[in-house]
Amino acid sequence: MGDREEQAYPGNDSPLVEGALHGYRVIDLATGQAASVAAMVLAECGAEVVKLSLKGRPSRLSPVQRSMWDRSKSVESLDLLEAADRARFAELLAGTDVLLHDLTPSEARLLELDDATLAARYPALIASSVTGWPAGHPKADRPVSEALVLGEAGIFDEQAAIGRDGPVYLRFPLGSWHAAGLAASGTIARLLMREKRQGVGPVRTSLIQGALIPQMMLWYRTERSGPGMVGWAKDHPVTLFECGDGQWIHVMGQPNTAPLMRAGIDALTPEARAAALAELADVPIPFMAEWGAVKAIFKTRPRSEWLEHLWQHDVPAQAVGRLGELYDDPQARANGYVAEVDTSEYGCVLQPGVPLHINPPPRPRIASSAPSWPPREAPPASHKPDQPLSGIKVVDFGNFLAGPLTAMLLADLGADVVKVEMPTGDPMRPVAWAFNGCQRGKRALGLQLKDPGSRDIVERLVRDADIVHHNLRLPVAEKLGIGYETLKAINPNLIYSHVSSYGRHGERKDWPGYDQLFQAAAGWEYEGAGTGNPPMWHRFGMMDHLSSMNSLTVTLLALLQRQRTGSGQFVAASLLGASLFSFDTARASDGTLLPYPRLDSQQFGVSSAQRLYQCADGWIVVDDNADDAERRMLANFRASDVTALEIAIAKLDVESALAIAERATVPAVRVKLAQQDAFLGDEDNRRLGLSVCYPHPSYGYLELPGAVWSFGDQARLRLHRAPPLLGQHSFEVLRECGFGEAEIASLIDRGIVFAGERRQADAR
Repeated sequence: MGDREEQAYPGNDSPLVEGALHGYRVIDLATGQAASVAAMVLAECGAEVVKLSLKGRPSRLSPVQRSMWDRSKSVESLDLLEAADRARFAELLAGTDVLLHDLTPSEARLLELDDATLAARYPALIASSVTGWPAGHPKADRPVSEALVLGEAGIFDEQAAIGRDGPVYLRFPLGSWHAAGLAASGTIARLLMREKRQGVGPVRTSLIQGALIPQMMLWYRTERSGPGMVGWAKDHPVTLFECGDGQWIHVMGQPNTAPLMRAGIDALTPEARAAALAELADVPIPFMAEWGAVKAIFKTRPRSEWLEHLWQHDVPAQAVGRLGELYDDPQARANGYVAEVDTSEYGCVLQPGVPLHINPPPRPRIASSAPSWPPREAPPASHKPDQPLSGIKVVDFGNFLAGPLTAMLLADLGADVVKVEMPTGDPMRPVAWAFNGCQRGKRALGLQLKDPGSRDIVERLVRDADIVHHNLRLPVAEKLGIGYETLKAINPNLIYSHVSSYGRHGERKDWPGYDQLFQAAAGWEYEGAGTGNPPMWHRFGMMDHLSSMNSLTVTLLALLQRQRTGSGQFVAASLLGASLFSFDTARASDGTLLPYPRLDSQQFGVSSAQRLYQCADGWIVVDDNADDAERRMLANFRASDVTALEIAIAKLDVESALAIAERATVPAVRVKLAQQDAFLGDEDNRRLGLSVCYPHPSYGYLELPGAVWSFGDQARLRLHRAPPLLGQHSFEVLRECGFGEAEIASLIDRGIVFAGERRQADAR
């Protein structure tokens, strides 16, 4: 795969073996993106995957997408009205470990593939599904459509449009990409339960649950506000700058500390400087010092000069690129994030590689054709079903988002997670609305890792841990005494899971990075802005979230491997890998990109039948990618062309427009606006755990998006604990590590431990 070296990663001494999922069998029955991508990840991690195309269920993917996301699978077509094909289908189901599908509950029942029927007929089978809305929800049988789900959930209204009011059609498939990660990781968690003799059962997720992953930092409700709970306005300025050559750059950190920028600002006349600073003086959250002046000075030099200078002075920055440019990035090549794939349709092309650092690495492979699988027998369930990760202990040294989110999802799955923070706290704590979205389920220990007196505490924590997880730069981790080799010496079976910015290898492996930089590098800031517009950052922070989803998948893979081999290892994911993996186009041998959807300049959509329309009293979104969809819309709305269609719909109220769309058999829904409170407070969402509410000492109560999987009635998620206060559980954790009261008091007095609960403990 690409230029990745064929060897175990540094620090891993386990032998190179078959893929982590070698020996597992998977049937992929998906017609959409999320489940198809999840199955491809499982295939390239070693599972034998058969993609089944059933007559009457056409793929919703484009030919290019099928060539990307159905690779490494054998492909068969079946007509279930034919007796021989029904027998073949039953043979495959009897011999498989996992069925991955995106059938709605009604479709599954019609095909006798609902969870209850599958459990009765195939007791060894794990049924893994991705629907639009969760089973049991009133909308569960709506089409499994990215656009319809995001429109009806109000998520299209969470991004400010360029130059107009109203919702934005999200070119980036926010729900599908995150649901793909949830389906892959949830399936591995189920396999882990089976290996631990905790029985067999379903794992379910949905596009709305995928979309809730990034909404966790944006949607919340409290009884009373508190520090850092001001939220982030949709129209808040971002640190995107046009340079002197008309090219754009995204910058984090403080560029005014770089000599060229400093000199440029200082050379401004007092009048020019005052005018520049006044432009952004009223920004509610001033991320950057002298922001307006910085903006003015960036226009004085070309982008290439600014990039080189900022990198030299350790200011995180990235060129705003075009989709596909990362295929040439040396760092992406060094980490194996670019795969050469020989396709029957397009010849030899470049596609994204599966960006998981594990021993051995994932890779595209040639699938066997027409496999013959002997029946599987369900392993005896010798342990009572519980949370998937019950009994697993995790030490979370991460900060900000990409690291802590993985640890939070491990806690959702039942792991005991201890968040270790410096006494000053996670740097994202002051931004409490975002901090709370990746911290629930954890216990918090305040620990001064820079003090040698913390060594004994770290050793005791790590000695009993299964997983250590963080997203610190590795040189920083080593200086703090939490590098892999150091911790492996304490616990040889430890799984050490890391999220980096630029990957495990290459010149930039230890560089800092942020979501903003990778949205820029990947091309999504241009693609999401629409044709001809300046770049736009997506406030969902999806590169952070997707790298965290990849980290969750690779961490669970390592747990599953350890269940078989008894050995831990170093595993990793990265923002760069997640960014390139999010491409939905490949590059042909002549250097051109294969066809992919392009967003129009008004950010309405990608075609006449996949877009937003404004009505007289609101908005609708339609989603039909069939070849004749535009013809049906024009005929039923009595319009001669797309411009006339837009005018006709604008004269109708929403209900009338939806009724005509239904006559045209074009799936459509009302686009909801301002849904934060409505979604979290909805009784069906609460009943299904899509929103959860906690008592909170600072806010009275804190309500957040909740469950992103369901494992059926026999394996519950663990969503019981609110995001912790700094040092809230220090006493509790240290007592469990064997420290006595006098020792704990001494550690606190010496400034090694911060215990937010000490006052309550003293009162007791």
